[in-house]
Amino acid sequence: MTTSASSPAAAVQVLFFSAPAPAPAFVGHNSVAAPAPQRPASAASGAALLEPGSPLAQVLAGFLLAYSGATRTAYASDLRHFLTWTAARAPGIDPLGVARAHLDAYAADLAATGLAPATTARRLAALAGFYAYAVDEGHLQRSPAARVRRPKVGEHTTSTGLDRAELSALVAAAEADGPRSLVVVLLLGLNGLRVSEVAGARAEHLGTERGHRVLAITRKGGRTARVPLAPRTATAVETYLAGRTSGPLLVTRTGAGVDRHAIWRLLRRLARDAVPAKAASIHPHDLRHAFVTLSLDAGASLRDVQDAAGHADPRTTRRYDRARHHLDRHPTYALAGLLS
Repeated sequence: MTTSASSPAAAVQVLFFSAPAPAPAFVGHNSVAAPAPQRPASAASGAALLEPGSPLAQVLAGFLLAYSGATRTAYASDLRHFLTWTAARAPGIDPLGVARAHLDAYAADLAATGLAPATTARRLAALAGFYAYAVDEGHLQRSPAARVRRPKVGEHTTSTGLDRAELSALVAAAEADGPRSLVVVLLLGLNGLRVSEVAGARAEHLGTERGHRVLAITRKGGRTARVPLAPRTATAVETYLAGRTSGPLLVTRTGAGVDRHAIWRLLRRLARDAVPAKAASIHPHDLRHAFVTLSLDAGASLRDVQDAAGHADPRTTRRYDRARHHLDRHPTYALAGLLS
């Protein structure tokens, strides 16, 4: 691997330390094998291990290059968090030389800070993938994360989401605010798109397929999908574009693409009038949650909603199905009717 300033390893160093996260507060554990911190974590201590061409930089670069967009950003954030932790809890130890005890200690510290089980599980999954890659590339003989236990994620999502009245109120507020705001809310709420998918959408990716107005988007992992637009959404998009056929679907006054942070700020502003009780906490994912939950409530099949949401695992979609335990949906009734 090259060690020039433009190399992947150098890019990883910039990605990790251009805006380092503050060192998290950790608690001690009697059974922890990692030593207590002797000095505060710092970006500089980690940057020394991430010199271009170093083994750690090479593994990080190779692992992250397999992903793109929001997925790469999320994995980089999770790995940066762990590197900060190792600098504080196990100073002087190369992250490629940690033992399972260190990862068990890390998991215990995450749990002790009150982090949501789903977030803890995601961070540990990122580490498992990172160390598995290091083994595959010959940097390690075995992964220290192979048998680290991850917390079980409950059947119910903890996201607050929006109910039918709240989503309707937000759509109305967006319509009053302007064409671009309406497009944002409809794509998030009626199509359940991720905020990265909305921000990355392009005008030239609009098309028609078997009578449906469709938009091609880039899913997590770089997959491409075509999503149909309801007539209300298609009309809003055409009105907003006003004949424009190329460039980012959503643009600022200068013509630059609207980023995910701008979409987040837009939702907070609209929510102040539409759903004031949630104005301080609303997140783009709440509209995606509403899409899945309300679609299932409306009778859409679990499999169709899973495909529409781009969930790789049906269990993810089932967490939103509030009616799945209703006895009147038990298959015994359908089977009895078939045999009668």
